Amino acid sequence: MTASIVGWAHTPFGKFDTETVESLVVKVANEAIADAGIAAGDVDEIVLGHFNAGFSPQDFTASLVLQADPALRFKPATRVENACATGSAAVHQGIRAIAVGAAKFVLVVGVEQMTRTPSAEIGKNLLKASYLPEDGEVVGGFAGVFGKIAQAYFQKYGDQSDALAMIAAKNHKNGVANPYAQMRKDFGFEFCRAESEKNPYVAGPLKRTDCSLVSDGAAALVLTDSETAKSMGKAVNVRATAHAQDFLPMSKRDMLQFEGCTVAWQRALQQAGVQLSDLSFVETHDCFTVAELIEYEAMGLTPKGQGARAILEGWTQKDGKLPVNPSGGLKAKGHPIGATGVSMHVMTAMQLSGQAPEGMQLKNPQLGGIFNMGGAAVANYVSVLEPAK
Repeated sequence: MTASIVGWAHTPFGKFDTETVESLVVKVANEAIADAGIAAGDVDEIVLGHFNAGFSPQDFTASLVLQADPALRFKPATRVENACATGSAAVHQGIRAIAVGAAKFVLVVGVEQMTRTPSAEIGKNLLKASYLPEDGEVVGGFAGVFGKIAQAYFQKYGDQSDALAMIAAKNHKNGVANPYAQMRKDFGFEFCRAESEKNPYVAGPLKRTDCSLVSDGAAALVLTDSETAKSMGKAVNVRATAHAQDFLPMSKRDMLQFEGCTVAWQRALQQAGVQLSDLSFVETHDCFTVAELIEYEAMGLTPKGQGARAILEGWTQKDGKLPVNPSGGLKAKGHPIGATGVSMHVMTAMQLSGQAPEGMQLKNPQLGGIFNMGGAAVANYVSVLEPAK
């Protein structure tokens, strides 16, 4: 049984002093249910993606979704976590509930509130998504982990600073048209390329413009089976999903390969019966620009070590042969950990239903790919979505 997305909601991502995890969850849960045109009582199951790891004093948050409507009381509700792929873990769990016939309607919510946490604690919390015996003392927190990856990549394949700056500039330019994005400013290549007081080096060869933003925000969607979806107001079908979990220690794998990403993409494309070239666009996990660069290679867009070609030759621009991150990606949109994967599915559903914001909407997209990653290519989730026929 194929699942379909029939409703969604999305807060802007940013810094919200007056919001809480609970208020963000309640807002998007109510809006997604209303957008789907169903009643709260019609929801059969709830899945919440919330990383937390110390960002919020309130843990055990699955039941916060019930605060949205009394009719949600006694519905099965589960919180899932898989580092920065927590949101996609929640979406995929909801899809499985539909696929096996365990639920007719599933409400999936992703949330994180990060900005109230002091900077030192933010780095400490994010490092919990790495293998602490190896990476626990890395300078620069999680940026330090990807700084090491970038440094190793440069040593093996040459200086890629131009490519990383072009990826940052592309995503910031795309984010201008996304009203949900935290940073809607076109910085341009020159600013992203040059070290400056406003763009200092953060870790290894990575500058501030190479790093995604610390964010608050939430997103939600409603899933049902594709047959029921035919009678709904709108529907985007889930054509394929894949999840590949890799070793946590980077010492047990080639950290420049993102092999779990490759496996997840291969499985999803095979299941969908398509090739990468058949996709209209991709939303990929650009927690750092070097991650997007390596993901070009891992998804099969370029051979190993040649990811720079995809950005330098314009392939991944909005008007290129495979637009990547037309939403602005994590780089511009922000990265509230538990919300990110749900957001990626919402942004993709918007594109495929022709409901993306003006300036962000691509022309007649038919297949959208999503890659959401937890840790340094440890939790790897791919989804392929298409408009309901």
